[in-house]
Amino acid sequence: MLTLPRVAQPLLERFSGAFTQPTFQRVLLLLVGAILTMGRRTVTHMLGTLRSLAPGHYSSYHRVWSCRLWSLWPLAKVLSTLVLALVPADAPVLVTLDDTSPQHKGKHVYGKGRHHDACRSSHSHIVWVWGHKWVVLAVLVKFPWASRPWALPVLTALYRPEELNTKEGRRHKTPPQLARGLLAVLIHWFPQRKFIALGDGGFSSHELARFATRHRRHLTLIGRLHPQARLYAPPPADAGRRGRPRVKGHRLAKPRDKVQQAGTLGRTPATVPWYGGATRAISYLSATGLWYNSGHGTVPLRWAFVQDQEGTHRSEYFFCTDPAMTPVSLIGWFTGRWSIEVTFQEVRFHLGFGTLRSWCKNSVLRAGPCLLGLFSVVCLLFHEHLRTHRVALPTTSWYAKTEPTFSDALATVRGLFWRETVFARPAHHRAFQKLPTPLRHLLLDQLARTG
Repeated sequence: MLTLPRVAQPLLERFSGAFTQPTFQRVLLLLVGAILTMGRRTVTHMLGTLRSLAPGHYSSYHRVWSCRLWSLWPLAKVLSTLVLALVPADAPVLVTLDDTSPQHKGKHVYGKGRHHDACRSSHSHIVWVWGHKWVVLAVLVKFPWASRPWALPVLTALYRPEELNTKEGRRHKTPPQLARGLLAVLIHWFPQRKFIALGDGGFSSHELARFATRHRRHLTLIGRLHPQARLYAPPPADAGRRGRPRVKGHRLAKPRDKVQQAGTLGRTPATVPWYGGATRAISYLSATGLWYNSGHGTVPLRWAFVQDQEGTHRSEYFFCTDPAMTPVSLIGWFTGRWSIEVTFQEVRFHLGFGTLRSWCKNSVLRAGPCLLGLFSVVCLLFHEHLRTHRVALPTTSWYAKTEPTFSDALATVRGLFWRETVFARPAHHRAFQKLPTPLRHLLLDQLARTG
């Protein structure tokens, strides 16, 4: 039996219900390998880190991804429950939607396609990559030891190219449609919670806004609004008029035109939460209207034009599907969406998200979401460890951290597994304890470093 750190054992055992006992033992070993390994997170590389800690033939660990019978849904539900427990029951749950496209070349790789790489593209130059596009739903959690909210991934869906869906006889779904499915699952699992979804431009579609309006008791969508959006007034009362009732009234001025007509004197100054956990002085102009799409009905929304008073960010237009929401809340909540971009960067750099080499269908559909979920698991373990321990942040003569980052969380969790899993084995424990205390600390510090 694998020995787990005391802080990790109760949390990880909650995932055991999705597997048979032999498969769960191998999953735990792969999880330990993913935490301890630096660089690529392929199964072969992780087994090279574990060595004698992983019994059995190496092919049995590859078959965990490709052949074994288990589902990601029970794992996602357990992870979502653990993450939502960190959000007060009477507070709305902020979830952010975005997609990421790690490069993955290969002739026989399942589900790959040509996707736009937003990280390396600019307004004048577009970069395309061959690989997978993952639609990710992450919960924003405000840890007591961090100044900004952290985005913890809980649900993931693979965007499949239209040609692949046609070949497999499946209805093609766009990224907003996949995000709608993830939100529907979250609402079904936690009907007592109120969710506020934060979507970038790609997830600010009329279809997704209409879904949020239908489920307004459970969900509100906040996203970017096009400056030339067509908005309408509410329909007038048609007393005694025959025929189908009207769904919209007269056409309102476009948001850009309304902002130009109002000028700077028509804007309201305010101080709102900003990117990175800071605050920022802004001025805004807000109004309400009906967003109409021919054949798909109307969506009542509140929109806001935001101008940064310091001039470091360009002016933006935002909307929410709750017209009663205040503009300050709308703007302050949307800025928290940036945390998911930080999560994508950390997962790529520290967990090797772009180094997966799975190519068959089951392996592709399982390995990517599990590695994204590992980010959330590491954060949960680090948070639980801080309840009873203090962590010394790394400092140098030219740089001193004021709060932990994910590299510190990973280093702390990695040190726990080295000390309480690897060096706790009888074959290693006695030799490790014979080392002088300063040498033991130096050895653990070097093994736990993230780069």
